[in-house]
Amino acid sequence: MAFVINFPVIDPVLIELGPLTIRWYALAYIFGILIGWHLIRKMAQEPPILAEPEVIDDFLTWVAIGIIVGGRLGYVIFYNYSYYIENLENIFAIWKGGMSFHGGFLGVCIAAILYCLKHKLNIWRFGDLICVVAPIGLFFGRIANFINGELFGRPTLMPWGVVFPRGGNLPRHPSQIYEAIFEGLLLFFLLWILSRREFVIKRPGLLIGLFCLLYGAARAAIEVFREPDIQIGYLGFNTLTMGQLLSIPMVLSGIWLIRRALTAGK
Repeated sequence: MAFVINFPVIDPVLIELGPLTIRWYALAYIFGILIGWHLIRKMAQEPPILAEPEVIDDFLTWVAIGIIVGGRLGYVIFYNYSYYIENLENIFAIWKGGMSFHGGFLGVCIAAILYCLKHKLNIWRFGDLICVVAPIGLFFGRIANFINGELFGRPTLMPWGVVFPRGGNLPRHPSQIYEAIFEGLLLFFLLWILSRREFVIKRPGLLIGLFCLLYGAARAAIEVFREPDIQIGYLGFNTLTMGQLLSIPMVLSGIWLIRRALTAGK
């Protein structure tokens, strides 16, 4: 107990002016989307040019809708279906919290496919660009989770254990920080470096596969340190969490996409 780190006092609300409330969590989504959009816009102009800047600009609204609608519906369906089926009026009360990465990922995939069909863009290349910048949003989102003191880890005796206000008196793994580092920073830098390589550029869809595989593997591993959602608990042989179960199809899809890209690039 001598090494316990008390949770830093950080107000989840950054600015509150009358009815206007700006939360760190909302800013995380805004920063992630804007920075990601800026980088996609830049990468799309690099040889071979994918699209003109104004075409990429239009996608900003599409991706925002995909993230919010997909993320919310994913949470409702995967994490708290029984509650929301009886409280339909709260489904879109996103200001009360509750977003799912896997749902948001599916939402962005659908938005990207529809957008590419509309503008006649190469779906695989466009998807590669999206997956390169996606970890940026993950990084900001997990930092916001930490600020909110939510989605914390299981009890630990490690010297960096944190006592979260909602987690009782026991020090816990700061699993939000683990995810911010491995699913955010490290994954972004790896995909960014690979996206510069000619071998990867000539194999559209490879980065999508790598993102799915590496994110899914990292998420499944970090879930070992994360406290299961209280309304769900453990699933699958009473050992797996919902996050791990949802990551399995991502890993399998990633392996298939990598194989497809490498085969097509021969």
